[in-house]
Amino acid sequence: MGRRSGSVIAGSIWMLVISVLLFWLPVFGPLLAGIVGGQKAGGVGGGLMAVFLPAIVVAILIALIPAATMTGIPVVGAVIASIAAFGLVVVIGLQIGLLLLGAIIGGILA
Repeated sequence: MGRRSGSVIAGSIWMLVISVLLFWLPVFGPLLAGIVGGQKAGGVGGGLMAVFLPAIVVAILIALIPAATMTGIPVVGAVIASIAAFGLVVVIGLQIGLLLLGAIIGGILA
């Protein structure tokens, strides 16, 4: 039986799209996205990379939000951006655990 090769980028894209489409399912949406993304990534290792690659990109974007908003009114922009960034970090933190579990399950099934 030949081993299927997968793509970490394809797994990340599948995880992102399914997570966005199934946002209204708090537990099963990210879990299902992780399973599909882990299968598309081709294994457990690829599935884990597919989970953390988008998280790293989003973390970098969150870090850049305050710098982009400080061009107008620096103090107000920085406070609003910091609050928004903290909210995004909390939401991403809640989602990543279920994505990770789903990616491991999907990687095993691949």
